[in-house]
Amino acid sequence: MEAYIILIIIAAAILFLILFFNFIPVALWISAAAANVRVGIFTLVGMKLRRVVPSRVVNPMIKATKAGLTISINKLEAHYLAGGNVDRVVNALIAAQRAEIPLEFERAAAIDLAGRDVLEAVQMSVNPKVIETPIVAAIAKDGIELKAKAKVTVRANIDRLVGGAGEQTIIARVGEGVVTTIGSAETHKEVLENPDKISRTVLSKGLESGTAFEILSIDIADVDVGRNIGAQLQTDQAEADKRIAQAKAEERRAMAVAREQEMKASVQEMRAKVVEAEAEVPLAMASALREGKLGVMDYYNMQNVISDTQMRNNIAGESRDGK
Repeated sequence: MEAYIILIIIAAAILFLILFFNFIPVALWISAAAANVRVGIFTLVGMKLRRVVPSRVVNPMIKATKAGLTISINKLEAHYLAGGNVDRVVNALIAAQRAEIPLEFERAAAIDLAGRDVLEAVQMSVNPKVIETPIVAAIAKDGIELKAKAKVTVRANIDRLVGGAGEQTIIARVGEGVVTTIGSAETHKEVLENPDKISRTVLSKGLESGTAFEILSIDIADVDVGRNIGAQLQTDQAEADKRIAQAKAEERRAMAVAREQEMKASVQEMRAKVVEAEAEVPLAMASALREGKLGVMDYYNMQNVISDTQMRNNIAGESRDGK
């Protein structure tokens, strides 16, 4: 019976120790103490109760202490609870200290919570980044299209990272400046001879205003000649004018055909009236003979005149055919 009780006590002790070391990160507390970081054991227990992973707060604090930074564990824990990346913020602070860049924990935490990579921003402050714009097409005043590509060297402005515009804004503004500069050139040869004119004009516009970057330089990497837009527009205009002229000519032709048909109809109507009138002549003559208004001799004289006229016409027609 006593052996059974002893086994129960030993099992309970082992279970207690397992739960104790599982709930209380003693190894982490020992590591912090060895690094001269003062973190109470009850502080670690409180983190567990607040659903905070102690290693994600204590390890960055150990790293910061070894780098000579003084950061309270409450600030680190508050940043973790706010959804920030504590390790990245501490790395950024260490990098800023080594590069002699003034950066406070509150500023770094605000940048991290804003969704920007604060460590990358610090690294970009030390080592500027080159942003390559896509090919920008613009047309000079002489109608020649030019395609330019620019490389923008920028450095992160830590003070404007919160609320400042990103890389896409820089690219858009540089593209706008390139289009404006090429479009204001009298000829495309001016741009080809002096591509640095684009860089000077674009830099003078203050493109970095309201952005999270400081523009160091804008270099035109490549300029190619594209299509002759002016000539193409003139060709399209000439083609459009030709189609308009053809449409108007077709309209005039249709109107002429309509007038011709109308005239033919009028002539046929007149001929019909003449035929109708000629058909009434014999009736009129017969009526005149019956009424005594026309004598027989008069009728024969008229027939002789008609026969003589037909003979003369036939003779004249044969003479023309002989010629």
